[in-house]
Amino acid sequence: MNALPTLKQNATPQTVNHYENFPVASVLCPARLRPPIAAIYWFARTADDIADEGTASAQQRLDDLAVYRADLAAAAVHQPTSTRWPQVFGPLQAAIAQWKLPQPLLADLLSAFTQDVVKTRDKTGYADRAELLDYCQRSAAPVGRLLLHLYGVKNAQALQQSDAICNALQLINFWQDVSLDLPRGRFYLPQDRSQHHGVDPAALDQQPQSPALTRLMEENVTWARELMHRGAPLVHRVPGRAGWELRLVVQGGLRILDKIEALGFATRHTRPTLGKADIPLMLWRALWM
Repeated sequence: MNALPTLKQNATPQTVNHYENFPVASVLCPARLRPPIAAIYWFARTADDIADEGTASAQQRLDDLAVYRADLAAAAVHQPTSTRWPQVFGPLQAAIAQWKLPQPLLADLLSAFTQDVVKTRDKTGYADRAELLDYCQRSAAPVGRLLLHLYGVKNAQALQQSDAICNALQLINFWQDVSLDLPRGRFYLPQDRSQHHGVDPAALDQQPQSPALTRLMEENVTWARELMHRGAPLVHRVPGRAGWELRLVVQGGLRILDKIEALGFATRHTRPTLGKADIPLMLWRALWM
C-alpha cells in the first residue's frame, strides 16, 4: 500500500524487538535515534496492516482506523490510549514526548490508509497525477519529514527534496506492484493518462501486456525517475551516516526503475525485485552521488 520498508515485513511488534527489525534503524542510524524511528515505523506498519491485511470488511477496517486515530490523538497529548495496541502507542507516546514529533504528519498517514480502504471498497482510482501525488504526500512524504525532524533538518528546500524522494518511492512501488494491486482492486495508474494511451482498466487481465499499457508504464517510469532525481541532492544535506543510507535508498528506487525498463515496462504480470547481485552497483552509484 505504501512505501514502508519491506525487510522482515512478517515481523510484528508483539513478537520481535522494534530496534532489531526496523530496516532504517540499522548500523548507520545513531543509537539515540533508533527508539523514535522504530516507534514511527511500527505506528505506520500497524496502521497499514489494519487497512490492508487479513480478511476484515472495509467497514471493520475503517472502524479500527478510527480507534487508531483516537489513540494517536490521546498519545499526542499524553493521555491514556485504548488497550488494543500498547506495543505501538507506548513507544510512540514516549517518542512524541521526547522528540516533539509533529502529530499532523502521523495523522496524514492514517488519512492515506483510510483513503486506500475507501477507494478499494468503491473500486475507484486516481483521476490524474495531481490526485495521486496528493495521496503520496500523505502516505509517504510524512515518513521522510519525520526522519528529518529527528535529525534536526528543517530547511524548506530539504523538506521539498525529502517529499520528492518519498513520493518517488511510493510511485515506484505502484509501478513495481501492478501485478499485485490489480487483482486486489487497486488501480494507481492515473486515469487521464490511461485514457490518453488507450488503456482500459477492465481489460488489463489480457496476455501479454498490451502496447498501450507499455507506453503508459514507460511514461510513469520517466515521471518517477525525474521526481527521484529532483530530490536526490538531499543526500548532501542529511548529516553523518544517515546521508549514506539515504544514498542507498535513492539508488534502490532507481534500480527498480532500471529493472522495470529492462522488462520492457511489462509489470502487469511480473514484479521486479532487488537482490544481492544489485548491491555492488547500488553502492558504486551511491558513492558517486
